[in-house]
Amino acid sequence: QVQLAESGGGLVHPGGSLRLSCAASGRTFSNYPMGWFRQAPGKEREFVTAISWSGAGLYYADSVKGRFTISRDNAKNMVYLQMNSLKPEDTAVYYCGTDRILSRLTSGRAAYWGQGTQVTVTV
Repeated sequence: QVQLAESGGGLVHPGGSLRLSCAASGRTFSNYPMGWFRQAPGKEREFVTAISWSGAGLYYADSVKGRFTISRDNAKNMVYLQMNSLKPEDTAVYYCGTDRILSRLTSGRAAYWGQGTQVTVTV
């Protein structure tokens, strides 16, 4: 069993920044890739970014390249999402997820999900 818990969401103005955190527990965290996903109102959940187990492989959706950065700290069982230059279209519930297979994450799927944290970008 895997437990994921996101934190760090909130309300921010366009152009602002937020840092999301995801705490993982329940298995050997460092062995598995991790990802961030988001779901806007009325839309399906979509892939945002993923990171390989070592942290060497980084993958981003085109919509967030150059603005978002994923990172992980295997010693702390944590994964982070630094979001800069936020836009209103980034408004969504953000989820972290994990799966044994990295390609499942980059296609928007995961074996385990957190409960999500709301990010709202508004003037």
